[in-house]
Amino acid sequence: MSAGGPRRARLSADQLVAGVEAGDRAVLARTITLLESGRADHQALGQEVLTRLLPRTGAAHRIGLTGVPGAGKSTLIEALGSRLLGAGRRVAVLAIDPTSVVTGGSILGDKTRMGRLASDERAFVRPSPSAGTLGGVAARTREALLVCEAAGYDVVIVETVGTGQSEVAVADLVDTFVVLALAGAGDELQGIKRGVLELGDVLCITKADGDNARSAQVAARQLEQALRLVHARDPADSWRPPVLTASSVTGDGLDALWERIGDHRAHRQASGAWDLRRRDQQVRWMWSRIDEGLGQALRRAPAVQALLPQTEAAVREGRLPPGAAARAVLDAFLGAAPTATAGPPAAAPSEETS
Repeated sequence: MSAGGPRRARLSADQLVAGVEAGDRAVLARTITLLESGRADHQALGQEVLTRLLPRTGAAHRIGLTGVPGAGKSTLIEALGSRLLGAGRRVAVLAIDPTSVVTGGSILGDKTRMGRLASDERAFVRPSPSAGTLGGVAARTREALLVCEAAGYDVVIVETVGTGQSEVAVADLVDTFVVLALAGAGDELQGIKRGVLELGDVLCITKADGDNARSAQVAARQLEQALRLVHARDPADSWRPPVLTASSVTGDGLDALWERIGDHRAHRQASGAWDLRRRDQQVRWMWSRIDEGLGQALRRAPAVQALLPQTEAAVREGRLPPGAAARAVLDAFLGAAPTATAGPPAAAPSEETS
């Protein structure tokens, strides 16, 4: 027995598949942990389970949600999720949590921030540490999303940390991307960038209650005007993102928000864009994992490990340009003759060869 208590027995692929299909939240969490693990044996088992679960995936509405700091993303997700549970839906939330550079663990702890939703047996809330991946999107969020679908959750919400590139990455995971904005504090559209507006399928001004109700309506009108200046991602796409207001406190606007999300799904399915987008996403996910795997293989390669200390030192001390160092590392990985060494810096390239 370890200091932390008895070690749980490792479940077989059959047990994991059966548990996920039965909607067992504990087994679902253990399966996602396997997929998030960096251990080769965990990865192999996780991928075997995921492959067997694939026929049960694809039925859920995948929703991404982002917003400026203070917009109340988690509060809105809990309020909306509770309404959906009351309507007979099953809701999973994958909250991308910032990773502490000190401890390596999650900072925000969305199970704490969404305590009411997480405690409901019909819901599943999973905070995933971003672990420094591009834009704060957890490397295994795609797989976690599929496992949640296989477990019978028909609404899967992916919440971003709102750190710039995370919006782009999460928008490529989901079917409908919801952008939350906040009225007040001087700039009625504070923090909303043109690039985020271009990603949004549905936009919502939050905290539209009390003294803030009127300013929320003003912000919604301003946002509608701003959207007229933003070109659609696809000129052939006739969907125009609606702008709504909502309050997680009073519940006003939440039903309308869900209706507009449903309208977006119906529109995309009628046009054929829904299935096309998902097929394209699958291929991009494959290449993302290839890129990730190549990076891991490169770092583990003995020839690279032997070369890295002196190469990194040469780059750090200014004796070798980063580009030349990268070529040397790649050559070592591919088994080619080295094109650069950690010696004195080469002469600056001429304009003809630069």
